[in-house]
Amino acid sequence: MAVVKPFKGIRPPKNLVEQVASRPYDVLNSDEARAEAEGNEKSLYHIIKPEIDFPIGTDEHDERVYSKAVENFNMFQEKKWLVQDEKENYYVYAQTMNGRTQYGLVVCAYVDDYMTGKIKKHELTRRDKEEDRMKHVRVNNANIEPVFFAYPHQEELDTIVKNIVATKEPEYDFVAPDGFGHHFWVIDNEETIARITELFAQIPNLYIADGHHRSAAAALVGDEKRRNNPNHKGDEEYNYFLAVCFPDNQLNIIDYNRVVKDLNGLSEVQFLEALSKNFVVEVKGEDIYKPTKLHNFSLYLNNQWYSLTAKEGTYDDNDPIGVLDVTISSNLILDEILGIKDLRSDKRVDFVGGIRGLGELKRRVDSGEMKVALALYPVSMKQLIDIADSGNIMPPKTTWFEPKLRSGLVIHKLD
Repeated sequence: MAVVKPFKGIRPPKNLVEQVASRPYDVLNSDEARAEAEGNEKSLYHIIKPEIDFPIGTDEHDERVYSKAVENFNMFQEKKWLVQDEKENYYVYAQTMNGRTQYGLVVCAYVDDYMTGKIKKHELTRRDKEEDRMKHVRVNNANIEPVFFAYPHQEELDTIVKNIVATKEPEYDFVAPDGFGHHFWVIDNEETIARITELFAQIPNLYIADGHHRSAAAALVGDEKRRNNPNHKGDEEYNYFLAVCFPDNQLNIIDYNRVVKDLNGLSEVQFLEALSKNFVVEVKGEDIYKPTKLHNFSLYLNNQWYSLTAKEGTYDDNDPIGVLDVTISSNLILDEILGIKDLRSDKRVDFVGGIRGLGELKRRVDSGEMKVALALYPVSMKQLIDIADSGNIMPPKTTWFEPKLRSGLVIHKLD
């Protein structure tokens, strides 16, 4: 059963939240962070991407950069740009995109639940990325950014959240520069807090939706602190890490698409002929074509859009991994035809989140940077949970969640 607890959040005052809040560290590069933080000394980027405080070109993994992160974190607290709540609370964090709002509960998740697999993952992590975030957690002694969890929806939790939203003024309520709305409530009623803890204890598993490296880093640092503390009792704050948990029925996964630099020595005619072995290929013309259902793909090549429909027998609907469109396209197009064997390392392929739209695929091909683009029908939450429950791992770059959690609304200290 899932163990969660309330915590004394460290948060910006209401009048500063829009200056402090930022996008997550891993959705933009150093130059983009430097541009977004320009003229704003209160931006969280000074803590989560502190290389922006050094000359352009400074390695983000330089030890001085990690030291700058903690220096800035301490300074934010000294200047009261971040202030710790006096008591342990839960929080509601809601996000609005395209007129649709999803409501999450901000909690501290249990390190042991991650280590024992009660918090389930669907992606592999890279050790170098884990170590980067572990260093960041260690030096700050805090989870500066939350991870994004899903849980099987639970009616009473839904009702609690609805009541809070209906009866309390939000602590924060703003629209970020990307157009997404962010809304935040403090849950400080002791009975409500106790009931939320009890209800999560009835949920068998939590699922990492987004933030696999942050989850691993947070849990591993907590475990490290436990092993290094000869007086460890089990109730220390480092036994928990910061998460926002959304009911699965409120979440949408959007498409995660591919662009490829060349046709592996094939002419366009030869490439299309090779596709016809495993797909029904239909010309759709110059207007953007979007996949309409599972096992239907759209392809953009030389100013033309095509519909590709996987033929019967090319996939196994009873195999949780084999049924995924990312598996079908990886095996039958990227590997078999284009010779791309490893999506994690091959420089001929790149990935484009569906939030950018299929026009971005067209642009990258039309510019000559890429030769061909492939758009996929998005994975469902049911597929993600089925795969996590079966102990399987999704292929790389399968899921894209939007909107991303805004960082800086609340922080969790490990002591």
